[in-house]
Amino acid sequence: MQYVELGRTGLRVSRLCLGTMNFGVNVSEADSFAIMDRALELGINFFDTADRYGAPQGSGLTEEIIGRWLVQGGRRERIVLATKVFGPMGPGPNNRGLSAYHIRYGCEASLRRLQTDHIDLYQMHHIDLGDVAPHHRGMVGADVEFYNSPHSTVGTPWEEIWSAMERLYLQGKISYVGSSNFAAWNIAQACEKAAARNLLGLVSEQSVYNLTKRHVELEVVPACRAYGVGLICYSPLGGGMLAGALHESRAGRRAELRLDDLQRAQLAAYEALCHDLGEEPAHVALAWLLHNPVVTAPILGPRTLEQLEGSLRALEIHLPAGVLARLDEIFPGPGGEAPMAYAW
Repeated sequence: MQYVELGRTGLRVSRLCLGTMNFGVNVSEADSFAIMDRALELGINFFDTADRYGAPQGSGLTEEIIGRWLVQGGRRERIVLATKVFGPMGPGPNNRGLSAYHIRYGCEASLRRLQTDHIDLYQMHHIDLGDVAPHHRGMVGADVEFYNSPHSTVGTPWEEIWSAMERLYLQGKISYVGSSNFAAWNIAQACEKAAARNLLGLVSEQSVYNLTKRHVELEVVPACRAYGVGLICYSPLGGGMLAGALHESRAGRRAELRLDDLQRAQLAAYEALCHDLGEEPAHVALAWLLHNPVVTAPILGPRTLEQLEGSLRALEIHLPAGVLARLDEIFPGPGGEAPMAYAW
């Protein structure tokens, strides 16, 4: 296994991160235990979860499953444990967001569910815009209305966020802070505000990034490089599109895909290229992410031991310049980094 420093820290994590979003949803607790055990055997020490993962969302079930696995002993000190805070975890106006109130309660609740005394990487799951996403409205409550004063700027200010995170750090409850789903200017603002307080600031950003979704190359990737923030990639296989989607599948995310004509043409070209390389499409997709020096690790979301074990092949694949160019032809990105992608 290869281990890389997380952003500009001295903490080394495996170049493949074990994602746990399927645990308690599409993967039973017993199978989740088996996957985590095997991940450790394979050298994967980077485990990612979130307070909202599990069925139903917001139940904290996935964290509870990980907690029950950890208390078996001999595991906690071998992993770098990452979780998240932001989304609603119950009804009411304050059981969500990045207020100091919710960050404190969210951290304490995650620690209880995970049955540990500290979180290695505490990630803000989304930037706080002071509102509730439509798909979160049901949990917050239909009768909860947010009123915003005309003169105010809604959303939790960075002074409050960093004050809360610093308190958790000083209490020994978290070691590092990361972000997820942040825009480039959110990353810059967070890092600058932290520096003004003599804090380390963000060490990682978790974004959707794969061959079919390359938006982050425009500004997020350059921001991460400039601030020494490691990029952790979720949905590295594009929801199954890059895992051999043109081959019939009766289970998993590939079975749920609905492809248009353009996507089918792209995937036909992609899978033909992978065939010529003698590699599985999923492994090429992971290898493509790993060739980017800003990327710390793609997040695996295995439902089976076979999927987990096969993913390690990506660490051995070298993509020459010609193959990278062909991938750019099949899946065009934004055209480079801003502003050169659209100016001069």
